[in-house]
Amino acid sequence: MSSTTIGLIMGGVMMFFMAARIPVGITMFLTGAIGYVWVSGLDPLLGFLKNAPYGRFSLYDLSVVPLFLLMGQFATHGGLSRSLFKAGNAFIGHWRGGMAMAGTASCAGFGAICGSSLATAATMAHVVLPELRRHQYSHSLAAGSLAAGGTLGILIPPSVPLVIYGILAEQNIAKLFLAAFVPGVLAALGYMVVISIVAHLNPGAAGPGSPRHSWRERMLALVETWPVLLVFLVVIGGIYGGLFTPTEAAAIGALATGVVAWKSGGLKGKGLLECCFGTAKGTGMMFLILLGADTLNSFMAISQLPAEAANWVQHMGFGPWTVLLAIIVVYLLLGCVMDSLSMILLTIPIFLPIILGMDYWGLSADDKSIWFAIVALVVMEVGLITPPVGMNVYIIGGIARDIPMSTIFRGVVPFIAWDVVRIGILLVFPSISLVALRVFG
Repeated sequence: MSSTTIGLIMGGVMMFFMAARIPVGITMFLTGAIGYVWVSGLDPLLGFLKNAPYGRFSLYDLSVVPLFLLMGQFATHGGLSRSLFKAGNAFIGHWRGGMAMAGTASCAGFGAICGSSLATAATMAHVVLPELRRHQYSHSLAAGSLAAGGTLGILIPPSVPLVIYGILAEQNIAKLFLAAFVPGVLAALGYMVVISIVAHLNPGAAGPGSPRHSWRERMLALVETWPVLLVFLVVIGGIYGGLFTPTEAAAIGALATGVVAWKSGGLKGKGLLECCFGTAKGTGMMFLILLGADTLNSFMAISQLPAEAANWVQHMGFGPWTVLLAIIVVYLLLGCVMDSLSMILLTIPIFLPIILGMDYWGLSADDKSIWFAIVALVVMEVGLITPPVGMNVYIIGGIARDIPMSTIFRGVVPFIAWDVVRIGILLVFPSISLVALRVFG
């Protein structure tokens, strides 16, 4: 039996493990280890495990992951989410659907200091959902807007999945953050437009909203968001101002967010321990997925499956856009069974060489790599709210247990429609992902 055939068989085994609800990290590790032994024997696998995990986990660039996670934990416990929603509501809460729009805007702001979609959805749901209910918003619009708004956490920089992509693709992380900024703003504005359309087509979906605030009240509410603005400017401004590296920026951002959380009282009692344990748990999960992905990708490399797949695509004569659309479909399907980090680790070693080997709008290899990162991340966002297993939807459902899952999925449909349009825009106009690089890079 050829090694490529073994690779295909183990791919099927991996799908079976996932269907059996085995954690993704363990699934990838078991699949890679079994396949490695099948192709090369036990001793080569043990040799790989003796050196490769240390080489991966001792990588300096990876230290940015727990630091960004810690920053997100501090932001969650520091009450920054409430001040963001209060400011957004002060400016647009009186519009039809304005409170839901304010919730989306606050998701974008919180994502700028969190970097996790699941954490953004969970944190903002605790703050915004009770207010939307109090103002008589329909369950579908309230829950659907928060599930969709939570996806902004992995696109608005800083983004943990973009850090991992940068490491795998050997791309500059600062450039990836810069490239994600305009698409992230486009996503947030688009979601707000969708809320407005839904509210006008179905007036019963949006409640009366909050009273119009005076400009003095608006400015006072805006001033309360200064910790978020400060952290964002320190982290992003420091990176592009050449003051420090992304890892150093993450450390400084975590320290600044921690000080804000301490001053607000969020770290009193068990708060600090909860932040540390949450960070350790998230880091451990990500590093397990990294180990599993490295083992699986090493097996795939010796099985020659990625190379054979690339050769097959080239010899079949598929056009570049056919290949890219097929990859997008694969991401949408994978989004039903795994999170964005797992998808990046599993697919980038296979898909990126194929994309780099084709011509898209005459882009250079570096530009194609950055553009594909943003397109892939946007498609992964869609997977977080796509039935039957949209992880953000289940997060909202776990918080609002009285709202049926079918109602939440019905609520995210208009946002998925905008996501499809947004993906098309990014494909046709790659300059949207690259414009910030041209201006500030």
